[in-house]
Amino acid sequence: MSGRRKRNGPALRCIPGEHIREEATHVSKSVPSRDGGGYVPGTLYCTNLRVAFLPDGSANTADCSCPLFLHSDHDVALSCIRRLVAVNSFTKAKVLTGTSTLKFIPEELIIYCRDFRVLRFRFHESGLEPQAFRVTMAIVQAQESSSRGRGLEPAALRNLGNSQLKKEEEEFPTLLFETLRDWEKELKRLGAAGWRVSPVNERFDMSTSLPKYLWVPNGFLDNELKRAFVHFNGRRIPRLCWHHPGGSDLLRAASFHADSDPEKEDMRCVETLMLAGHSQCVIVETGADLPSPAEIQQAHLRLWGLSLCLVDSFAAPADEKWLSGLEGTRWLDYVRVCLRKASEVAVLLAERSRSVILQETDDRDLNCLLASLVQVISDPYARTISGFQSLVQREWVAAGHAFQQRHNLWQKNERDESPVFLLFLDCVWQLLRQFPQSFEFTEAYLLALHDSTCVPFLSTFLFNCQWERGRNNQHRFLNQLYTPINGWRETLCLEILPKDSYPAKEAGGASLPSVWDWGLRYSLQQRAQFRNPGYRHGSNSHGPVQNGSFLPQTGHKMENPPGNWAVFLPSKGSLSLPAQLFPWKNGSLSKKVSRWAQLSEGLGEQDRPSRGKSSLRHLPPRGLLLLPSHAGPFIQLWKRCYLRGNPEAQAGLFASSIAGLTEELRLLQERLSNWQAWESYSPAVENGREPH
Repeated sequence: MSGRRKRNGPALRCIPGEHIREEATHVSKSVPSRDGGGYVPGTLYCTNLRVAFLPDGSANTADCSCPLFLHSDHDVALSCIRRLVAVNSFTKAKVLTGTSTLKFIPEELIIYCRDFRVLRFRFHESGLEPQAFRVTMAIVQAQESSSRGRGLEPAALRNLGNSQLKKEEEEFPTLLFETLRDWEKELKRLGAAGWRVSPVNERFDMSTSLPKYLWVPNGFLDNELKRAFVHFNGRRIPRLCWHHPGGSDLLRAASFHADSDPEKEDMRCVETLMLAGHSQCVIVETGADLPSPAEIQQAHLRLWGLSLCLVDSFAAPADEKWLSGLEGTRWLDYVRVCLRKASEVAVLLAERSRSVILQETDDRDLNCLLASLVQVISDPYARTISGFQSLVQREWVAAGHAFQQRHNLWQKNERDESPVFLLFLDCVWQLLRQFPQSFEFTEAYLLALHDSTCVPFLSTFLFNCQWERGRNNQHRFLNQLYTPINGWRETLCLEILPKDSYPAKEAGGASLPSVWDWGLRYSLQQRAQFRNPGYRHGSNSHGPVQNGSFLPQTGHKMENPPGNWAVFLPSKGSLSLPAQLFPWKNGSLSKKVSRWAQLSEGLGEQDRPSRGKSSLRHLPPRGLLLLPSHAGPFIQLWKRCYLRGNPEAQAGLFASSIAGLTEELRLLQERLSNWQAWESYSPAVENGREPH
């Protein structure tokens, strides 16, 4: 570690390749507290990677036992900065941009971060005006360079993954789903005997946004599989993402490509994938009931602005006007809708031995969210730390969620920006709050994961898909193209990534670290807070069948489908057959549609999902399937995440004094009482009795 040492204090720890652009001594950082807050004296640094504040007397030295890069609330990555404001008592506060000309000496610098943090730095009044001006303008220029993808030297980023930084042993083993072995291991855990791992996309010639390996039905050859790709948007075919021990399967796919012209053999391949060995399947259009990425982005921006208004005004979160503004953001409405939809799909999988297909236009946003939530609700292993991290790797990272576009850390295209993944984390927090004993991880873990999405030095959330992540490993590379005549052919291609979008790594260098390398950024004490001491280990099984045998076993579900098969769509609490499923219009399809119409006429009550109390007949034992309450008062604001700058809202969450510990103890006692009430309520509901 290198750094610049102060005359009377320790140096800022920098990684090789990181350099300090400017610094200012005798700076005070605001530390909000319930008692009115205070200021901590220290030194403010601006480097080519971050803004860092080093309090006087801190132990930020070369001692490897100290926390590492971007480890505290005092540091912020340049790309995480959303707004800079310079304040002077004699002039109006000025919002600083790359083209700003600062015509006064700032007395205070306020940094509004994407992760809802607000950092306030006050400069010394006597004789340090040049320092205040220089460090402020250095931060503005560095942030502007970062927003354009410049200033992030490859050497500095590569060194984050080098052995020069102390990496702790892997505490939470995580499947990255980059190798065939990872996919086979997870498939074995699921006990999905009717499925296999296909390497059909190993060279990314079928689809660049899909992972290398796919789960496809047994007996379905790769040569047959290739016929189906062209008939789906982005060539994202239906494939398995979770198998229920009762026999049902959860699949995800993009919408049908309207301009494709399927042949009869192509239609057979598409039908085989959709049915997944079942005689019937249910298609859930995720875009029909869930908010669009654009709506999610607007709600998140409104929530961010509302949170900052609360910080600046120091108003109470319970104020009626503020609560009305919170309702107007619609963020909590979107959380509620996602939880409700995920619960419906989870119950459908638990009650029916059918294939459920999540279908979205491009299969890269809402499908990621809904597929992940369904598994968190249904699979106890997904509620462990290792299981949850593997779930994020499979359903988001490997599945091609466009993190680089959706998080827009380089501010390339605001039209594509949308925090879909952050909405998912909020939904998981709601589940954690309602079922605290069912999760191995804590709110602190979710908060660390939330904040990691704003750090552009981690490969997990830096790229749009596995293909782009692999292409970043070298400047020039071999891409495999398939032609029917010549077969596989190696072709040397040029880098297609947008110029300056993110740094490319030289061949042979160390790769960027994963977000799951928590030891690089969090101390052992901080990581200890990731584990939930109230977690019930007995509610999980790490064997092939993880949900228990609570459904009637009806035999192997992957046998060849009978002569008549049907595709259903959920509608108003029942399953209905669509008038037309495929967008193509030809003779063979019109006959198929008419046959579906005939089947819909004979659909009896036994083929409709149960309602009311009858829906509880086949539900799993308590603790296995988590069905959250999503009515108004049960969905709450994630205060620890969104209201970090308000002391009143953070009461009991950060206990730094005796009064804070007392408040935290009171809140824990209230939560314990709620848990005990739920313990007495749940058995009564399961037994069909009214709770006492």
